[in-house]
Amino acid sequence: MRDQSGRPLITVPLPSTSTVCCHGQRLPASYANFLIANKIVVVPAFGDANDQRACQILKELFPDREIVSLDARYLVVGLGGFHCVTQQVPAV
Repeated sequence: MRDQSGRPLITVPLPSTSTVCCHGQRLPASYANFLIANKIVVVPAFGDANDQRACQILKELFPDREIVSLDARYLVVGLGGFHCVTQQVPAV
């Protein structure tokens, strides 16, 4: 795959979390659901051994932004993440 300028796209693997479940349902706990903001990147945390590694990888990818790790375990119970809840705000 290439971008609009013809440059090849580069994929960077992120670690996976342990399985996060609530009432027997597997939840979409993923570090890929991070949010890029003006000066920060908000990274979901799950109380998992890979939380720090995911933050480290994203810091390398976004060196000019502060990496902010926030507990997302309650958020994924609603089947979303930081990126999901900041999209498509309906007009009043």
